[in-house]
Amino acid sequence: MRRPVDSLFGRLALLFIGVLLISHVAWFALMRLERNQMQTRYAVEEATFLVDAVRQHVAREPGTPLPSRVKLVDPASPDVPVLSDNMPEPLRRFIDDVRDRMPPGTDVRAGPPGLPPTLWVRGPQDARWIVVPGQPLRIMRPLDKLVPWFVIIFAAAVFAALVAAWMLQQPLRALAQAVGRFGRGQPVPPVPERGPRELRQLTRGFNQMVKEVERTEKDRAVMLAGVAHDLKTPLARLRLRAEMMDEQKVRDGVVRDVESMAHIVDQFLVFAHDGADRSEPVEVGDQCERMARNYRTVSGETMGIETRLRAGPDFRLPAATLERVVSNLLDNAHAYGAPPVVIESKRGADGFSLTVRDHGKGIPDQDLTQASRPFVRLDPARGGNGHSGLGLAIVERLVRRAGGELAIGNGESGGLAVHMTFAFDVVERTVSEATQAW
Repeated sequence: MRRPVDSLFGRLALLFIGVLLISHVAWFALMRLERNQMQTRYAVEEATFLVDAVRQHVAREPGTPLPSRVKLVDPASPDVPVLSDNMPEPLRRFIDDVRDRMPPGTDVRAGPPGLPPTLWVRGPQDARWIVVPGQPLRIMRPLDKLVPWFVIIFAAAVFAALVAAWMLQQPLRALAQAVGRFGRGQPVPPVPERGPRELRQLTRGFNQMVKEVERTEKDRAVMLAGVAHDLKTPLARLRLRAEMMDEQKVRDGVVRDVESMAHIVDQFLVFAHDGADRSEPVEVGDQCERMARNYRTVSGETMGIETRLRAGPDFRLPAATLERVVSNLLDNAHAYGAPPVVIESKRGADGFSLTVRDHGKGIPDQDLTQASRPFVRLDPARGGNGHSGLGLAIVERLVRRAGGELAIGNGESGGLAVHMTFAFDVVERTVSEATQAW
């Protein structure tokens, strides 16, 4: 099962969302702290201004009435609040800040709780207490009004971050898909050079590498196909001359050698073919069943073939590719393995699988990595006349060109097991491309 977090876009999205969340929460907390400090400073300045204004008013116009919320109280009045040690810490800091702004020796007290906030101030030169209204220390907007704005701003920032992550991920995704196609041996069109400078340089280098590899492959294929094609004519003449020999034993030996050489030439031509398979997609189960019947008919009892085809009708591959792969593996099992040969297909959680295995001696573990290399013959167990070492190499090339993966190993019950896997999306894409071309 594919996990979104494993993708570059998923990880960039988580990174951006985490950074934005931390920055927005920190900004929100810092803003509220700064607003609290600003409000406290504003309340201190306002209280200091009011007390100074009352003193100047009393000194200049003692008979003029004071505003309704400002009053002068006699020190002996029972309304004078007493000092309390249980004041909240913000209120204590506020009173200390006001006292610091007043002349030395000034007594500053908070009004009694439960009433509108007031501030009581009496300086060394004041005959009475000056009572002025107090500014609430926290007049910030309530959280229920701030949170929606916080959510809106955060959502807009996350959307912008996701768009940026998607734009950064798209060129990398295109490059990764091109690398995957190139690794499977499929045609790779030039990847558009987009994104940051380093990514453009990487894409440009990949495109140049693909061009060089394609040029080398074409030169090799042309050379190999040309040699194989030129050999077909003299081989045909040799066969004709062999048929005209009088001695039966010599004639049969020469004809057998010519057929072996012709088989090698045909393998060369198949290996040199570099085009995509445009044949009609067929069901793997039905096609393998037909091929197994044909092999039983041709080889008789010498090649026992068992089929365990349980992948279902959705497992489809181009007919020519499937026939070449299975026929090469059956020929390989007939030449080197031992019956019975088992053709098995399954439908797994991530894709389909196709396995062909025999019950012979298999391949030594140290030689498994060399088994699918072209022109490699694993002597003495896997050598012989008429074989060029291209059988498994052709199978691997065709499987990768069809979008699958191939693994070669020895079965638990002995013999060689060739295991091919095809992801669901790869099968759908390969069948779609072949169907459109067909």
